[in-house]
Amino acid sequence: MKTNIFLLSAIVFTITTFPSAKAQKADNLKGEIAISGAFALYPMVVKWADEFKKLHPKVRIDVSAGGAGKGITDVLSKVVDIGMVSRDIYPEETKKGAFPIAVTKDAVVPVISESNPALQDLVLKGLKQNVAKDIWITGKVTAWNVGFKVKNSSPIHVYTRSDAAGAAEIWAEYLGKKQEDLLGVGVFGDPGLATAVKNDPLGIGFNNIGYVYDQKTKKPNHGIRVLPIDLNNNGKIDADENFYNTQDEIINAISIGKYPSPPARDLFFVTSGKPLKNELREFIKWVLTEGQKYVNESGYIKLSDEKINDELKKLK
Repeated sequence: MKTNIFLLSAIVFTITTFPSAKAQKADNLKGEIAISGAFALYPMVVKWADEFKKLHPKVRIDVSAGGAGKGITDVLSKVVDIGMVSRDIYPEETKKGAFPIAVTKDAVVPVISESNPALQDLVLKGLKQNVAKDIWITGKVTAWNVGFKVKNSSPIHVYTRSDAAGAAEIWAEYLGKKQEDLLGVGVFGDPGLATAVKNDPLGIGFNNIGYVYDQKTKKPNHGIRVLPIDLNNNGKIDADENFYNTQDEIINAISIGKYPSPPARDLFFVTSGKPLKNELREFIKWVLTEGQKYVNESGYIKLSDEKINDELKKLK
């Protein structure tokens, strides 16, 4: 049974971009674009909005993060122009007019505290998929020495997301279930879940990679570590499974298909029907073309050229 705690009980991160003093000469593109949704996409979209504003200072872009569930609800209710969604779109959402456009990729990773007493053994042994199922789904694994075979019989403190989240949905999909099937203490938002695990030496959770790695150093944020996935289930992390030391390493692993999908996944802009507003269409087209040059530096994974062409065709 899931218990909810709200470390960030009513948090909504919002950014409003305004004309820069260094903005290029004004052009004819103008209007307003409202965006809300997935924490997973929020940092990337903030960067895109800032760069687009430099080119088109008459376009105002408001970006807020509140979870993928909020994004899809807001866009289908026409409260915003774009919902940021970090999971596949459900058939019932498509029937209501949801129009998804993939804009980048990222992944969800299991995380533990850097203060875990068995940290060194855990990162050498890794997390098997069946052990993850017994942590988050069946509840059979309740202590660190069960399933991991480490010298730590302390109980496992399991964390999940309390909000409707693409990260939770995609992690549950990796385990063959849905978000509502995940066990653990529910925490609101990616930042909240990362903080909960960081502060709990016996904690385990999952996060989008953008909330695990420092964007400047490209190394894991202080106090949190990725628990590597034991892909071949041999009880140890082999050399070709060890790609978590830096953000660049895991981005490369995702790009070449070494990291499993799920929990690697596409991230979407969702509009209510095919976008018609000129400024909205231009922004989305820019994101899929010029905007892709900012993807890797922001800790995300570029779409393939073939995928980008497919998404652009949707806008015609």
